[in-house]
Amino acid sequence: MDVIRGSENIPNHLRCAVVTLGNFDGIHLGHQLIIRRLVAEARRENCPAVVISFDPHPKMVIHPERRPFYLITSLAEKTRLLESLGVDAFLLIPFSLEYARTTAEEFVRGLLAERLHIRKIIIGHDTAFGRAMEGNEAFLRDFGKRLGFSVEVIDAVRVGDTTVSSTRIREALLAGDVRLAASLLGRPYTLGGRVIPGYRRGTRLGFPTANISPEKELVPGRGVYAVRVLLEGAMHRGALSIGVNPTFTDQKRSVEVYILDFAEEIYGRTLELLFIDRLRDEIRFATPEALIAQIERDIARVRELLTAPSGTGP
Repeated sequence: MDVIRGSENIPNHLRCAVVTLGNFDGIHLGHQLIIRRLVAEARRENCPAVVISFDPHPKMVIHPERRPFYLITSLAEKTRLLESLGVDAFLLIPFSLEYARTTAEEFVRGLLAERLHIRKIIIGHDTAFGRAMEGNEAFLRDFGKRLGFSVEVIDAVRVGDTTVSSTRIREALLAGDVRLAASLLGRPYTLGGRVIPGYRRGTRLGFPTANISPEKELVPGRGVYAVRVLLEGAMHRGALSIGVNPTFTDQKRSVEVYILDFAEEIYGRTLELLFIDRLRDEIRFATPEALIAQIERDIARVRELLTAPSGTGP
């Protein structure tokens, strides 16, 4: 898959494209439906399948005061997922306050028509772009008739009673409902991070943990989780704690994982956590012995949920 930054760098072989447009944070089930449709149409038309997005996320530029900003997928994750879905090119438009003044008509005429010569655009039901967000379905259909491209709109996807959206996934993760988030994503939520020194209390308690510095701001809510731990290509099982260690009255949030049946030194190495299920709330224990007993129960529960040491699901 080609990854292209900036509309001025579009190669000629991407002309006559079938495209889709959006932020695609999460590449959730709704996004996947759009992208699979994109790829199918591109193959049918013998054209490249091109995903157009913006970097950084427009809301980060327009509303910098909103921190933390909870992105579900990093740019690297998003790129890997798009490639796995068969996309031919990922076009990233650098987003700035100056670029935010671009009208929908300027975007369609300049990028879609003149540079990409698109044959078709496939969008989600709630797509809106351009300076006044006037670039919606009706706008695209009107310009498609003028400029010679067709428009297809994909409806929202539902899982049970829940409409799949990036917003709903963020809400679920912050509430600790990682099973709901996984059902909307179509895969477990992942959080990467580097292993850093901690208080080493786990070692003294008999359960040495890897303390993680998360690469993303979107960390699931406080509690204990069953996770898969991907470390340098090998998958392990883990019991993950997110919180402030109330038994020891810490103030700073920590993310630390006990990797089952594992004894390597991994300081400074990067691992990836795949959230499978939430085991319990964060609890303050009266004694270290009571905490040890609960950790043993947590580990036993992880073994029940994750019966095999490899894979990405229970």
